[in-house]
Amino acid sequence: MTSATLKSHNQTPRKVRLVTELVKGKKVPVALATLQFLPKRAAEPITKLIKSAAANAKEKGEDPDTMTVQSITVESAGMLKKYMPRAFGRASLIRRRKSRVIVSLAPAKPAKKGA
Repeated sequence: MTSATLKSHNQTPRKVRLVTELVKGKKVPVALATLQFLPKRAAEPITKLIKSAAANAKEKGEDPDTMTVQSITVESAGMLKKYMPRAFGRASLIRRRKSRVIVSLAPAKPAKKGA
């Protein structure tokens, strides 16, 4: 099992999870093909991350084309807080959220013959 991590992506975890849920459990080539035509901003960094995990697997001597995306975890990586001036001398808080994404690849399990 190999993994790769994207430590501080400048997008909210909720929006990144929309992309990662599409490729969870798929084989690596199918996941990359799915992300190639997805019109979401998070698709490109997730593609790079899966390619990086595949390169890590190849470096360990495994075949990345036969591996599946076992798990993708998206969690909060903190936030940048700023203030915006508003009417009547007030200030409102702006939260720029960041995401941390962890991808794990595992060898594909053989299909059952009886099912």
